[in-house]
Amino acid sequence: MADGAANGSAVGMTHTSLHRRAVLVAAGLAFPALALAQPAAPRAPAPTTSPPQAGPFRFKGWQGQDTDAERGFFEVPEDRRDPKSRKIRLSYVRFASTAAKPGPPIVYLAGGPGGMATRAAGGPRFPIFMALREVADVIAFDQRGTGLSNAIPGRPASTRPPPEFTEAGLTSYFREDFQEAWADWTKAGVAMTGYNTEQNADDIDDLRRHLGAEKVDLWGISYGTHLALSMLKRHGDRVNRVALASLEGQDQTVKRPAAIDALLRQVDGLLDADPVVRAAIPDLPALMRRVHAKMEAAPVRMAATLNGAPVELRVGGFAIQLMAGGLIANPQTLVMLPGLYLGLDAGRTEVLAPFANEFANLLGIAGMPEATDLASGISPARLALVRREAKTAVLGEALNFPMPQLLGAVPGVDLGEGFRAAFRIDHPALLVAGTLDGRTPMPEQDEVAAQFQRKSRVIVENAGHNVFEAHPDVQALLVRFFRGEAVADTRLSLPPPKFRVA
Repeated sequence: MADGAANGSAVGMTHTSLHRRAVLVAAGLAFPALALAQPAAPRAPAPTTSPPQAGPFRFKGWQGQDTDAERGFFEVPEDRRDPKSRKIRLSYVRFASTAAKPGPPIVYLAGGPGGMATRAAGGPRFPIFMALREVADVIAFDQRGTGLSNAIPGRPASTRPPPEFTEAGLTSYFREDFQEAWADWTKAGVAMTGYNTEQNADDIDDLRRHLGAEKVDLWGISYGTHLALSMLKRHGDRVNRVALASLEGQDQTVKRPAAIDALLRQVDGLLDADPVVRAAIPDLPALMRRVHAKMEAAPVRMAATLNGAPVELRVGGFAIQLMAGGLIANPQTLVMLPGLYLGLDAGRTEVLAPFANEFANLLGIAGMPEATDLASGISPARLALVRREAKTAVLGEALNFPMPQLLGAVPGVDLGEGFRAAFRIDHPALLVAGTLDGRTPMPEQDEVAAQFQRKSRVIVENAGHNVFEAHPDVQALLVRFFRGEAVADTRLSLPPPKFRVA
């Protein structure tokens, strides 16, 4: 995920920055990393590594800061619907409240799916974690399949040659790899059917019981809001209040391509502020479409490293759409678009050099993210709409990859229309959004927000997906909200992004 203190460089990005979920997978890591998530194929710790133990320890926070914390564990069934499924151990870190009379524990729900709450706590969001201790214990809960809560064994590195990085090539590769991984894990005794948002929500309620709390507060972002909605639907009587940013609705695992087109038109309008950029790019969406079509028809060859060995990639327009889908998430990387696309349009494919290993390492299946997205699925009506819009959209279906491309790869895991159905929410809610969010666009967030009957909205002009730490005033609003104080609808503003063509 892209974070607040950014210099806009692409160097240092990791593979999941090109994946649709990665922008939120590792909230809180310093730029220039666009997203530093778990490895695509998670590896078990080396035998010589001593696993962390429950109890007090010093937590390493942001920019050399650290604090006292407590690590805890509890067990849950891997799939509560299967009495034969194994038990898995879930992990969390508790930051003890400094209040004389703490409120309900505040449980942080990371994005992704696949994000690590404990990693987010150690990044630029660290000061917010610390500030919220004034109200209650703050719990960084690593969801099943992430961090120390990951019981999915690593798989050997693939020896298959990389596919052509076109939509057809990547779709075929990912479907086959996912099906093979699912079969391998199932054979090893992993209940892969348990990796879905409903089971994840039930984990939060088990965490609440483990903590001895009557109710919990929820603090989440992106997929964490998708999870919070399921928690509210399944265990709403055990939730006190919620603060959510970059909303993702129950049927919004796959974003509408038309909403991304609207965002890109908004970005194109921002280019008017710089006559040099505007002169070079009269129409940004048209430039992007031209580059995508040209490269999808004739993929370019690039040298990269995959699993420690040199490989040659053939990068088509779909890969560039994937790259753009990561860059538009936050203004700090959004500003790179003009220069990259001008270079590609002129045949200067060397502008992709910083992304070479990102493309290579896009390959691989982590387990939890793909299974969770596949289970959340998409309603038939929305799928038809997405496919219709994608035919003419600038990014096509790339923003959501590998969804909906994985649909049907493993039958019988979809949670169904009841899971995706909207519902009335009467809990107090603080909803935070950035107007330049290219991952959960504002029109789609507005649809989710309509379900909340007792909400206050904080809109940050010119902020992106990682909005919690984008503006310094957001932290104080969160503290006030969780303290139970009234927070009015608020509009904050940041300077507009400055684009460059070099």
